[in-house]
Amino acid sequence: MATFVVERPDVKLIGERRGSAGPAVVLLHEGVTDRRSWHDVAEVLADRAVVVTYDRRGFGETAPSAVAFSHVDDLLGVIDELTQERVWLVGTSAGGGLALDTALVRPERVAGLVLLAPGVSGAPEPELDADTERIGEGLEAAMAAGDLDTVNRLETWLWLDGPAQPEGRVGGPVRALALEMNAIILRNGVPEDAGTSGVDAWSRLDEVQVPTVVACGDLDVPFLLSLSHDLAERIPGAKYRSLGSVAHLSELEQPSVVASLLAEALEVAGTTIG
Repeated sequence: MATFVVERPDVKLIGERRGSAGPAVVLLHEGVTDRRSWHDVAEVLADRAVVVTYDRRGFGETAPSAVAFSHVDDLLGVIDELTQERVWLVGTSAGGGLALDTALVRPERVAGLVLLAPGVSGAPEPELDADTERIGEGLEAAMAAGDLDTVNRLETWLWLDGPAQPEGRVGGPVRALALEMNAIILRNGVPEDAGTSGVDAWSRLDEVQVPTVVACGDLDVPFLLSLSHDLAERIPGAKYRSLGSVAHLSELEQPSVVASLLAEALEVAGTTIG
């Protein structure tokens, strides 16, 4: 594993590269984690692919930005530093939305997509289930009070355990890391809409022309489970895969399941990875 730095206007993107041969795969983290969430998946794939992870602005070791920017432009900068070949983009949640936007903006740089419970730019406002609403109300109150510790605790319950599951369902080092990663983001105060690309991916899904797999865990927020099924139906040729009994932070909770899914996606597409 080698750490790298990609110079961008106003900030240095910090990342890691593993492996030296095979297809290039960029793993994109959620809005409540950083590149460390992908560590175990990247380690598994590194024997068979060139695997890249990096922290977006305001996440992990990358500083927040004081100027206007685009996460799509930053990702393309990372890709250009990595290779001149097309790359596979793999993203969870906000990282999945970033992967999808990038495939629409610069399709010639993308070989394929694996989207894990992705956010989708331009998608309709979701209808929330009762469990998610309950946790959301607690989050609103904690945010209004400036209680970042409670915000972190409740967001970890929502995304790591799943809204309908008991708090603490996932414990040990995985929970400690989830809390640690999100604490950095909350301290940095990164707005959720920072770095948006202006792409309305929802209305352009028929333009996606690369092999695509969409997946979601059964314990995830229900509207994301429904959205993932819809994406697989609307993106030409896309396949849906269930991640089983996991919630939103699937690569953190069950890295072996996610690594197997990625290997399968690449093999089916004709890109040998194992």
